[in-house]
Amino acid sequence: MKKLKLYLDTSIISHLDQQDAPEKMADTLALWQEVEDGIYDVYLSFIMFEEILECSPEKRKTLAEFLSRIEYTHVEPSDEIYLLADEFLKQGILRQKNYDDAQHLASAMVCECDIIVSWNFKHMVNHKTINGVKGVAALTGYKDLAIYTPSILTGGTDDDS
Repeated sequence: MKKLKLYLDTSIISHLDQQDAPEKMADTLALWQEVEDGIYDVYLSFIMFEEILECSPEKRKTLAEFLSRIEYTHVEPSDEIYLLADEFLKQGILRQKNYDDAQHLASAMVCECDIIVSWNFKHMVNHKTINGVKGVAALTGYKDLAIYTPSILTGGTDDDS
């Protein structure tokens, strides 16, 4: 059976150690265990690595330890990703100030991932973005991309508290 290709955005990596959001952290850790078990093919992009540099040194060290325990494909920046990210802005799905999120979506689509996993309800896991991704996929010929929280994949709680 073919493994699902998951793109993990920065919110997932960050919630591996997010003491102020214990339910989300628990669901993220449950997903991470599945990732460690090799259930999925995982993709992580240049943009995620840039964003985690903004974390405290202690958190960066913890996240680096988590990342060292999995196999993943590192997505490098490319003109194709930038052009597709620009399309998300052009279509009004995201705004310029959310260009990092557009790059996450574009990276996942260019790599033909099945699912992008995110806790970012404001810009990713919402009706507008989910429908916008379908529209951009149809317009550009890229494969459609599902957008899920870890809870959807693992059957955990999807408590936003």
